[in-house]
Amino acid sequence: MKRLEKRFGKLAASYLDVRLVLLMDTVISGMVSVLILLGSSFFTHIAILHTKVFSITWCVSSLAGSVLMFLALRTYAIIIRHTTFRDVVRFLLAVVGKSVLMGVSLLAFCNVNGFVPVILLADMLVTLLALLGVRLVMIWFYDFYKSRVRAYQTRTRVLVYGTSEKSESAILRFRNSSHYDIAGIISPVVALKGTKFADKHVYTFKTVEDIDRICLALSCSAIMFSSEADLRLEMSRLVGFCSGAGIKMLFLPDTGEVGGSLSGFVREVKIEDLLGRDEIQISMDELRTAYAGRTVMVTGAAGSIGSELSRLLATLGVGKLILFDNAETPMHNLRLEFDDNFPNLRFVPIIGDVRSKARLDFAFRTHRPSVVFHAAAYKHVPLMEENPCEAVLVNMIGSRNVADKCIEYGAERMVMISTDKAVNPTNIMGCSKRLAEIYVQSLGLAIERGEVEGVTHFVTTRFGNVLGSNGSVIPRFREQIAKGGPVTVTHPDITRFFMTIPEACRLVMQATVMDTANRICVFDMGEPVKIDMLARRMIQLSGLVVDRDIKIQYTGLRPGEKLYEEVLSDIENTEPTDHGRIRLARVRSYDYKDALAAAEKLEELSRNVEIPEMVKLMKQVVPEFISKNSRFSEYDRH
Repeated sequence: MKRLEKRFGKLAASYLDVRLVLLMDTVISGMVSVLILLGSSFFTHIAILHTKVFSITWCVSSLAGSVLMFLALRTYAIIIRHTTFRDVVRFLLAVVGKSVLMGVSLLAFCNVNGFVPVILLADMLVTLLALLGVRLVMIWFYDFYKSRVRAYQTRTRVLVYGTSEKSESAILRFRNSSHYDIAGIISPVVALKGTKFADKHVYTFKTVEDIDRICLALSCSAIMFSSEADLRLEMSRLVGFCSGAGIKMLFLPDTGEVGGSLSGFVREVKIEDLLGRDEIQISMDELRTAYAGRTVMVTGAAGSIGSELSRLLATLGVGKLILFDNAETPMHNLRLEFDDNFPNLRFVPIIGDVRSKARLDFAFRTHRPSVVFHAAAYKHVPLMEENPCEAVLVNMIGSRNVADKCIEYGAERMVMISTDKAVNPTNIMGCSKRLAEIYVQSLGLAIERGEVEGVTHFVTTRFGNVLGSNGSVIPRFREQIAKGGPVTVTHPDITRFFMTIPEACRLVMQATVMDTANRICVFDMGEPVKIDMLARRMIQLSGLVVDRDIKIQYTGLRPGEKLYEEVLSDIENTEPTDHGRIRLARVRSYDYKDALAAAEKLEELSRNVEIPEMVKLMKQVVPEFISKNSRFSEYDRH
């Protein structure tokens, strides 16, 4: 599109070149005079018109008079596409002046008769019509060309990658689109060159120059991928070509993708697409049956995981959705989104904090949710290392408050979102989440044994870092790239397990309809990703070159940070389930009375901000909590 606009800009600029306009007008005026002379000579037998002196005087005076009058009245400086009535008057004066100068010249050098004024009048009128007519044609052409550019601006011309069934489906879906114009197929298979697929020409490429040439010739500004497999296949080739050529990469989600209200909308390729795995299969019919007509509550509903869970629940036909969060602006934005996308959904946004028992009691007492997804938490490791009491109050005590209200008001199920950092924790955040797991699981087991009255089943789900979540590494890298760098990475060898938000939420939902009561579900996170590679890929996706346009700066590990994360779904510490991506953690069980006593003491210490005693108790309850690169290492048992 930028190239098309550039071409148009050059064409528009040529219209405004005063020398070209002066030359054009002079040629038009001279040609009209020649044609008038030839016509008059052909249709009449007036002797003077056939003399050489008259012809030369006529033509020379026409050209000289035209140039003099155009220069005197500066008609060449009039912007053609902005010609007004006042400009028409200037042209009229110019051609009248030209005719007067021609008449004077003819009187001086020729013996004129009464017919000469007639042909001078004809010359004046035809010249005026010719000058204005050419301008009208140019204005029409300009408007026509501009409308074509605007059409391209409103309808992005794209090439669809590959010749798969999904590619054919993409072409069919956008055949009558008002937003996208499919210009053809792009493929690395050279044998397909010159063929047609789904009635579209197939163009092949080997180098970035091929991509640049094809897109320029077809006025295409983007390449559309219709499958994640194709996108990942081209991660090291076409993705780099597009970045180098300044061509957008678009991705068309599958029509069967969870969250159907958003399916069919094309978006730009994100780093999450390049790092994702094969699509996670979940039983949507089973989920709809389980949640249809139910009242469901989500804490932390305005956060990354909570909001995606809420969107997914909105597609399952829930009877009422309670959105609970203490972040006002994100909650307001979520409310506006739901108003637009789910107009028939009964949802209730509640501003509240899980640390407040009274506010939680109001929500439970008023709406009586049957299922609660508990996603409210503090998650940033360095920040929680600096504010340990708040980590305990939100992550552990908040979880305890929600669990207790679930029992008090008879919720059937509570699903708690935990983290891989709870496994052998090395920081305050991870330990606070492990303490929440301990309390919730011990409470569920106590209900099973009849030690505590209640009907609630508790499910805990553990997974690693979520790509693109609020405050995570990807938004941070995007911000740094937008500012021109440097992109900061703590260590060149640091790795993390990543999962996309939709992947995580699908597995959370699937775990709720499996036999996972009072167990900790861990998700298969795939292979670990080097953060350094992630940063380099994001720079490349931005069309920039690493170490030339954007520098990578290594800052060192932060307090409580590990170089490598624990493998969640290790066969040695987990048990299989019916779903290949979900396993059950083998963890040490705690007696509920001990967990309750620890929770009450930790709450007291955290509210009183008695940090040393609180951290010591955390390490006592969770003996595998060994601080790393932290001021709390002095409290470890040696």
